[in-house]
Amino acid sequence: MSNAPVDTGRRRFLTWSTTAVGGVGAAFVAVPFISSWNPSAKAKAAGAPVEVDVSKIEPGQLLRVEWRGKPVWIVRRNQATLDDLAKHDNKLRDPDSAEPQQPEYAQNAYRSIKPELFVAVGLCTHLGCSPTYLPDSFGEQVQGITSGFFCPCHGSKFDMAGRVFQGVPAPLNLVIPPYYYVNDTSILVGADKEGA
Repeated sequence: MSNAPVDTGRRRFLTWSTTAVGGVGAAFVAVPFISSWNPSAKAKAAGAPVEVDVSKIEPGQLLRVEWRGKPVWIVRRNQATLDDLAKHDNKLRDPDSAEPQQPEYAQNAYRSIKPELFVAVGLCTHLGCSPTYLPDSFGEQVQGITSGFFCPCHGSKFDMAGRVFQGVPAPLNLVIPPYYYVNDTSILVGADKEGA
């Protein structure tokens, strides 16, 4: 054994150098690991808002788009359909849309921003089946009502504002997604207008 004095300065330098190199190495390992927790570009795109051209939708026509992996219906209602909405409130479970199934701006008699254009998530509120749009034959389901949505899985029925009828398994009205008009011919489904 040598009785030479210990160089504490050199020892301190080596300790700090080793700590610094180890810290940099840990950062190089941690950054990709933590980045892997972020959603992929595909996942981000699946949840992104969807712009839809509504200018070519004819009265009575239903357009389907996909947002967050769910079907979204866009229906152009004609004046006769709009007039009929108030005539069957007594048959509905939640005619005034008291349950929070829609954004505040769609909590009205039409459950929409503009009366003629209805936008809803096309999934039954019972078990998530996709109801069938019956533009001219809904009277077979609910007497006196021409158009509506019928879920053949368990028999739930919804009017042309997505409001659920009494006596069916679905407990709530159809969900109205956030959306806004980008301009007169297109809407953005999946986002609220900033400042609105």
